[in-house]
Order: sequence, then C-alpha cells, then structure tokens
Amino acid sequence: MTFEPFEAFCDLDDLAEKLRDADPGVRRVAVMDLADTAEPGAVALIGSALHDGVPEVRLQAAIALGEFDGRDCAQMLVVGLVDADHRVARAAADSLAELKDPAAADPIFPLIAHAAPAVRAGALRGIKELRRPDALPLALRALDDADPQVRVEALGVVGYLKVEETLPALIAASRDAHAEVRRTAVGALGFSRSAHAAEALIRALSDSDWSVRAAAAEILGKGRFARAVAPLMAAFEDPEWQVQVKIMRSLGQLKAAEAVPLIGRSLEAEISNLRKEAAAALGEIAVPACRPYLEGFVDDPDPDVRKNVRWALGRIE
Repeated sequence: MTFEPFEAFCDLDDLAEKLRDADPGVRRVAVMDLADTAEPGAVALIGSALHDGVPEVRLQAAIALGEFDGRDCAQMLVVGLVDADHRVARAAADSLAELKDPAAADPIFPLIAHAAPAVRAGALRGIKELRRPDALPLALRALDDADPQVRVEALGVVGYLKVEETLPALIAASRDAHAEVRRTAVGALGFSRSAHAAEALIRALSDSDWSVRAAAAEILGKGRFARAVAPLMAAFEDPEWQVQVKIMRSLGQLKAAEAVPLIGRSLEAEISNLRKEAAAALGEIAVPACRPYLEGFVDDPDPDVRKNVRWALGRIE
C-alpha cells in the first residue's frame, strides 16, 4: 500500500471546515491535525482558533503554533499571550520562546510595555533567543520593572546578547532584592572575563540564597577565573551541599592544586554526590597529591563514586 501526502486524506480545507464544527472537541482535534500537516498555510488557520470561545481550543492552538516559526506565527501568538485564560497565555509564552526567526520579534516588541506583568515577561522571554540587537534598550529598561519575573526575563535577553557595555546593569541586578533575579544576573555575567564581573561573582559566593551562591561558584569555574581559587576555597564549607558540589567542580576546572586537601576530605562525606564530585575534581586537578585521597575509596559503596575514583587515578601520572 502506498500513502499519499497528508492533503490526500485530510486537506487544509477539510480541517478549516472542522474548525467551524459545533463540537469543541472536533475543533480541538482539527487544531492538532493542522499542526501535524507542518504546512505554512496552517498557521493562519491555527491562529484563528485563538479566537475560539472555548479555552481548551485556544490552549491547543497556542501549543500548536510552537511547531511553526516566523513573523506571522509570532503575530498569532501575541493574541494568545494576552488571553484572559492563564493557561492559554502561558502556552503562548512557551511557544513564543521556541521561535528562531529574528523577524518574529517585530510583533512582540510592543508587548514589552503591556500593562500586565505576565505579558511583559512573556514578551521578553519570546525575544530572548532571537538575539535582536534592537531588543537591548527595551530589555535594559525592563530591568527597572516593578515585577521580579519581568526583570528575570529581561536579564535573559541581556545575557543572550553578551554586550560588555551591559556589565554595570548586570552587576546592579546581582544585588536585586529578589533571589531569582540575582541568580539570573549571576548567570548572565558568565560571558564576561572582566575584573568587574569576577568581583561581582566572588561577592555572590556569600549571597543569602544558596541558589545564587551555587550559580556564582559554577560560573567562576566555567569562566576560568584564576583569581577565584582563594574565594572558592574560603566558601568551601557552605552549609548547602549543592553549593559545595559547584565549588568542587569549579576548583577542579581551575586545576587548583592548593585545594586538594579540602576536596580530598569530601571523599569521606555521607552524601554520595559530594564524594562523586570530589573524585571528579581530583581527577581534573590530577597531581600526585591527589592519589592518597583517592586510593582509599576505590571500593566506595556507591558505583558512581567508584567509577570517578578509578577514572581520576587513571589520570594521575
């Protein structure tokens, strides 16, 4: 048996007719079928379902548009983003975030000034990965928004553009009153190798929120900030094991031989994730001083720890 293209058994005209069916279940299924066609002509039909009187149909339309791209798709999704039903608006925001065509930003830009914080946040989230340089002034202004989620999404836009001149704004955001904003700002600082960025990241190692401290520790290692070794060692006894994991990983990435005794002691920790990370960090540093710490744990009860210990020993000359 041979199969004809989708249109042979259910073309766009048929599906358009089903969108007018009295049964909302039929209309919802028609939206799903339209998405499955992957036809450019389906975008306008799916977009029309965003005006359906039944929220579940609109929700399906907002989800379905995530399978498409381009300015026309974005124009449809901005309708969903301002929907009165929060599920529809959230799905539209999710689909906006999937867009890749830079031209899709044009219909989204005006919503950054919308009265509703959720709409402003969704709009900023939608333009983040489009990397439009003209989005930068809008995002920088949004860093002063009264709503913390809007500030978080604005930081996402600024961070993706990776412009050194935005460092003062990012550093200021790393002192924000809300932990999620601070954590996002710390992550956004990762593109810079400047002394000012390093200072802000080191300061964040003592933040009141553990997730901010963990993010700072991680970025310091990924950025290969050599000056961070001493501050990371000073923060080693953080009360949260998740932060300790990030610190050890970064000390390993920085090849911090002076941290070997600190890391080696973590092989005795009760939490297996700490032991596993300690072994991995010692393997990254891979100096002879690591060997005595590792040799006592080749038979650790946790298989992941044993694997890392043996890998690490194999790296030491």
